[in-house]
Amino acid sequence: MGLKHIALGAAVAGVLGGAAIPAPAVAQDSIYVPLLTYRTGPFAGSGIPIANGMKDYLEMLNERDGGIGGVKLTVEECETGYDTKKGVECYEQVKSKKPVVVNPYSTGITLQLIPKAAVDKIPVLSMAYGLSASAVGDQFPWIFNPPATYWDGLSMIFRYIGGKEGGLDKLKGKTIGYLFFDGGYGREPIPLLEQFAKDYGFNVKLYPVPATEMQNQSAQWLNVRRDKPDWMIMWGWGAMNPTAVREATRINYPMDKFVGVWWSGGEDDARGGGEAAKGYLTLNFNGLGTQYPALQDIKKHVVDKGKSQVVADKFGENLYNRGVYNSVLIAEAIRNAQKITGKKAVTGEDVRRGFETMKISAARWKELGLPDFGAPVENVSCTDHNGHHAAYMQQWDGTKWVKVSDWIVPMKERVRPLLEAAAKDYVSKNQPWPKRTEPCDKAS
Repeated sequence: MGLKHIALGAAVAGVLGGAAIPAPAVAQDSIYVPLLTYRTGPFAGSGIPIANGMKDYLEMLNERDGGIGGVKLTVEECETGYDTKKGVECYEQVKSKKPVVVNPYSTGITLQLIPKAAVDKIPVLSMAYGLSASAVGDQFPWIFNPPATYWDGLSMIFRYIGGKEGGLDKLKGKTIGYLFFDGGYGREPIPLLEQFAKDYGFNVKLYPVPATEMQNQSAQWLNVRRDKPDWMIMWGWGAMNPTAVREATRINYPMDKFVGVWWSGGEDDARGGGEAAKGYLTLNFNGLGTQYPALQDIKKHVVDKGKSQVVADKFGENLYNRGVYNSVLIAEAIRNAQKITGKKAVTGEDVRRGFETMKISAARWKELGLPDFGAPVENVSCTDHNGHHAAYMQQWDGTKWVKVSDWIVPMKERVRPLLEAAAKDYVSKNQPWPKRTEPCDKAS
């Protein structure tokens, strides 16, 4: 397994794909943030911009502010290749260095880390991915998945579709196609999709895409052409996305009826279909472009100084900004933990409390140099580790993404009871299960 170790504020050490290189010991007066990333393999097209955005924002805080609360951040990348086994190996390598949070960046890896987190007292941030049921903080006290679960995402997609159809009741008798990566990630929202099919009377056609077929989906799209679904929904990632967009254009599927989740909305995903991809839609929860003051600070303090791996014309693209969003959540949880505890060099247990009481208002987004970059993150609490926040729909205009909807609120009243039931079922099947041992902070 190749490793890349990055100590922010220092020179890059290590070579991807090479032998493991011992990382320097984490200083007692620093805060250790490991990043499980994948810059290689079939998912690298999506993984690289995410990794760059995450790392560059944290490095900007070091360069511009001296870290967080006067404490430098030490960041270490561990290359997983999006492979679950390698991801678990990465976790085992970094946990002895007392990380304040772990970012798996894979649903498969997240599922393996869930039972480990409580034992090791390390919070896991699976930002808008992973096990949707882990939003139930009572049952999963160490797992966080804001700003929205996959089930929230599916409900927002159906709110959008319902708006276009004149109401969700108008879906009766129609066919909804679901193209998905055939793994934990892609299968995660299927229970809610099947429930919606019963509730609204539409038919579901499932089109699984195995990892071996991500770049050869001709069979799936021949079935789509045969079935003629009224809408297509995609849960794709990596090389699967541009292939799907290209295949959709080849069968002349109406692109304004083709909707992806937020992980299917990179620029390279849409470019895969060329000019014919115009109209393709995906959810998004982070801002687009480089006009934000914080992005300009990243450029000034990191990119222009040669401290970033981002290619110039990829800076500020959607998935890069997604990585920035991810690191904003990390930084705000750390900052909040410092405030709660009065400590500077906080621990994983402290940062867990920081996540549970985290509030990012519209005013706070602006203070961070990211005005309107995201919807307010104000509903995360001790019992709700997600918050079920809004996203918006973006559409490909042939060259770039354009925001084409207001913020869409998820169907929390529909989703939350199902999540609680799923959490209870998950825990009952995985006994013995670690219970929460600490009281909730009053602020949460």
